[in-house]
Amino acid sequence: MEIGSGRWYPSAGLLEDDWVAPEEPEVGPDQGWTWDPSLYAGSARYYPVGRVAYPQRLVEELVAALPLDGSGVLLDVGCGPGSLTLLLAPHVKEAIGVDADADMLAEASRLAAEQQVRNVTWRHLRAEDLPAGLPDPQVVTLAQSFHWMDRPRVAAAVRSMLVAGGALVHVGATTHQGIDSDQELPYARPPHARIDELVQRYLGPQRRAGQGRARRLGTPGDEDDIYRGAGFEGPEKIEVPGRVVERTSEEIAASVYSLSSSAPHLFGGRFGAFDAELRQLLADASDGARFSEQMRSITLSIWR
Repeated sequence: MEIGSGRWYPSAGLLEDDWVAPEEPEVGPDQGWTWDPSLYAGSARYYPVGRVAYPQRLVEELVAALPLDGSGVLLDVGCGPGSLTLLLAPHVKEAIGVDADADMLAEASRLAAEQQVRNVTWRHLRAEDLPAGLPDPQVVTLAQSFHWMDRPRVAAAVRSMLVAGGALVHVGATTHQGIDSDQELPYARPPHARIDELVQRYLGPQRRAGQGRARRLGTPGDEDDIYRGAGFEGPEKIEVPGRVVERTSEEIAASVYSLSSSAPHLFGGRFGAFDAELRQLLADASDGARFSEQMRSITLSIWR
């Protein structure tokens, strides 16, 4: 099995048309689930292209609200390819990105070098293994990652690490696609509903997750209770307004492969056929291969 390369074919030896998504156990956080290395297998290189970047307004809000004055340590837990880590790194002395996916960290390292960000280190470990001997942070961030973790355990661990006066930021955001609205936009909206139908035609109606099936859609709504149970006080909430973005067909295709539910490895030997249909669908939906969409607002929940 070649985890992370996008070349693992569970149906090796079968013709493409013979492959059927296997029935696997249901999985989900806080339900006996342990980290599955194949969860985002093959997705890392698509993530920076397919996910809409966090806006500069988010950085400005956090700098105003937190001890981000160029000193101290930032710990980004479940950092992925460093989407948030690299934005906040200029505002701390040292930034540390932690993730369980080695391919995501390789992409983060590549982007850090490309952007000449030199005060970031990347650690390949599960959030559940914290503190792991890391320096005590002034700020901890969890951006679109908490739902994949043993949340009570991770919340307690990072609470024990924070220095006096420190804060944890839970970033509630959706960056792979925008929202439906009647707003007039410069270009056509991406055909998300038709993309979902295409994914289901190949992978079945049950949302996939690594080697199993996701038990729940979206992010659980009990984070506040978990953070309070770990000893945090708050939250102070900051809303960063959504904005209209323009996206290319390539970016929309990459957004599909950036999701655990449609990661490249899930398609097995039929990845090429799926990709061809996806790109034809996008070509039919926009003459100029450009799209527009309204992104959701981002909620910053600050716990102290």
